[in-house]
Amino acid sequence: MELKRTGWGIDRVLTVILLIAIIVSVCLVVYVIVTPKQGEKFTEFYMLGINGMADEYPTKLTVGDAGTFIIGVVNHEYSDVSYRLYVTLNETIIHTEQIDLAHDETWEEPFTFKATVEGDNQKLEPLLYKEGSDEVYRSLHLWVNVASQE
Repeated sequence: MELKRTGWGIDRVLTVILLIAIIVSVCLVVYVIVTPKQGEKFTEFYMLGINGMADEYPTKLTVGDAGTFIIGVVNHEYSDVSYRLYVTLNETIIHTEQIDLAHDETWEEPFTFKATVEGDNQKLEPLLYKEGSDEVYRSLHLWVNVASQE
């Protein structure tokens, strides 16, 4: 009487399953390496003093003086985006500009405004709108004190 070895069939099935698992694992590792991870989508919107630092903003002026600061926008939205920039002084629009940026592109420009009315705590407000939206996407503000000419 001969005894048949039944374990060989199970060994073959387990070997095939193990090979399939290894092939799937290698494919997943390659996919993770090749496909870049998409991070958080956002836009940087900032103001800098004329020296390029976050200080020395034009907050104390005299009527007729010009104040200059830098406005910056950086697109981290993982797609091309069109922005609309409005700058208001005491809720009156004093400047508008269209800004088109590709992903990870930076736009940074000096902005100059003129103090025309005397008064303290005048609100200078850059407002950024994202394409297709009527709501403010990002906003900044600067309080400006304007003294009379003497």
